[in-house]
Amino acid sequence: MASPTSGAPDTLASIKSATWVASAVPIAFVLHMMLFRNSWNTSGLLRIEFTKLLAVAAFVWLGKVSEIVPEPYLDEVFHIPQAQRYCKGKFLEWDDKITTPPGLYWISILIPQAAKSSGLIASYACDPETLRATNVIGVFVLSYIALLCREAIEARLHQAHSHPSSSISAASQYAAHTAFNIGLFPLIFFFSGLYYTDVISTAVVLAAFLNHLHRIGRDQSSFLSDVTTVLVGLCSLAMRQTNVFWVVVFMGGLEAVHAVKSLRPKAIVQPYMTSLSEQLLFFFKRWAVGHVHDLPLNMAYPEDMLFIAVSLIVAALCNPIRIIRQIWPYVTVLAAFAGFVAWNGGVVLGDKSNHVATIHLPQMLYIWAFFGFFSLPLFVPYAILAIDAARSVFISRKDKATPKKKKDNAASQPALSLPLKLFAFIFNNRLLWPLYLATTFVLSGLVVRFNTIIHPFTLADNRHYMFYVFRYTIRRAPWIRYFLILPYTASRWLVWGTLSGCTSLISGVHKDACSAYYHSCRPSPFICDPFVVADAETPTTKNSKEETKKDAKLDPLSFSTEPLPTSTGLIFLLATSLSLITAPLVEPRYFIIPWVIWRLLVPAWRLHDHQAREDSLFDSASSTSVWCKFVNFCRVYDVRLILETIWFALINIITGYIFLYKPYVWKAEDGSILDGGRLQRFMW
Repeated sequence: MASPTSGAPDTLASIKSATWVASAVPIAFVLHMMLFRNSWNTSGLLRIEFTKLLAVAAFVWLGKVSEIVPEPYLDEVFHIPQAQRYCKGKFLEWDDKITTPPGLYWISILIPQAAKSSGLIASYACDPETLRATNVIGVFVLSYIALLCREAIEARLHQAHSHPSSSISAASQYAAHTAFNIGLFPLIFFFSGLYYTDVISTAVVLAAFLNHLHRIGRDQSSFLSDVTTVLVGLCSLAMRQTNVFWVVVFMGGLEAVHAVKSLRPKAIVQPYMTSLSEQLLFFFKRWAVGHVHDLPLNMAYPEDMLFIAVSLIVAALCNPIRIIRQIWPYVTVLAAFAGFVAWNGGVVLGDKSNHVATIHLPQMLYIWAFFGFFSLPLFVPYAILAIDAARSVFISRKDKATPKKKKDNAASQPALSLPLKLFAFIFNNRLLWPLYLATTFVLSGLVVRFNTIIHPFTLADNRHYMFYVFRYTIRRAPWIRYFLILPYTASRWLVWGTLSGCTSLISGVHKDACSAYYHSCRPSPFICDPFVVADAETPTTKNSKEETKKDAKLDPLSFSTEPLPTSTGLIFLLATSLSLITAPLVEPRYFIIPWVIWRLLVPAWRLHDHQAREDSLFDSASSTSVWCKFVNFCRVYDVRLILETIWFALINIITGYIFLYKPYVWKAEDGSILDGGRLQRFMW
């Protein structure tokens, strides 16, 4: 086996040292933030420092990759020569092994040519290092667009949850740090040093998402906005064909929901009804005029998700003109994609025999494990919950609240019919939970049993980490496939719970600090549950506008903790499913865009959101000043972001070190050297 390194030992040592120092910068930076948080109140300063840090890390990574791996590696063997053909003006020459459209190559030519024309650079060479630099620029662009997207999401939620005319005047610390972490995400950061399509493709999809967020910020989009949407959508398809699911299904679906909600029907008092048919007819009419059932994620149960889907479908069918007016740009993009598929004879451009669309349902099991691994620091609230639950076993509670007795008005009201009483009992007592849990386990087992697919590429290429994941799990023994259903399920719960933010299950006495929605029993503009029976003496919902406004004065997380509507979560789930289940190959790079979108939608968290008891573990902070400062910091800054930065930095250190300094030579079973003795490297 060939030596994994070459060159003088002192040179290698200096390279390793520089890489480790550059990779350790994020850890030192976030520790400085924690200790001197008072100097970081200006979000503009945060943006500048995060940009500097990302620039240092990305350019050091690019420099080391280009120094140690100067020749095209793996898929770069196809991408770099194709880009060089374009540099020479040979736009009609195409490598049949390339499956994706030429968007990356166009950008690699247009940006340098524009810079050269403006005098920013004197010359441009289409060498591997220069082409790789396209993705370094792409990381900055991606991170900045992610920042704008997160701020737009927070502005939209703040406007919807507090006061229609209110706005956020200051930039969000949570948004700035979230965008930085997205730039550090191991798969994005790793491929920023190579000439792959993933970084630029993700950046263009985020640009389309930002355009979408601006569109739903107004009641009706302009014609210019519609044309822009079509152009951005086509650009995203020019990067990668599967982006159609995010541009059309995800963003188009969200705009359809926006079109329905912007109807704003006049509120009416729900009458007291005794029959199931009357109840269903009343709510069907309410759904038809746009009064849909769409609770925030942290308050939605399985039955709520069912009603949300049905109410949105009814509203869309009853208001087709309004829906079409809002989503016609996305329909145009879909039509263009369908035309391309018909002209091309398939979705992929080249190598069609190895990229045949196949129903591969286990992808929707693997993705939760993927999210769970990379987003492990975001699960800190559940660790705190587990600690509190364990402590509660040994600590007696003296302040248990006495349950309030509900006023019985049954004697003064007509009796409900048996069908209505039965359905109201089932849906209002959360009896669908056991059925939902049992169904998910059964379906997971059936998927594993009948639809587990192992692509030949997964078994043939031991340069990718996925080869070893399959080798030591799914392919090791049949029973392991079924045992993995448990971590898949646990990961799915944690990921969905993190997306939901602070829930009533774990918020405890601090639930008012989680969301403006908790100031009322339920958010009246978004509830239209067909099995909630009206009561003659139901109190009016408390107005929380003033309280929300008051809570948002000085709290740096006040604009970041609001949960998303459940419809957003369901449409995200639909787009993720469609983008993955047609791919027979399990490739971590396919999970990048789902993770980035999910990460942008995750609300902020503060320590007391999940502090279930006044005698919690963290109430002992007063005994130690340093510990007290740490706890207070966690209450005004989402400490998960710091842990996430450190986690990503560690992963990048390990994977980058292995890629650069642990190459090997392919050998056949008889010991003969393969691939001409060229060094092979481990990568995602």
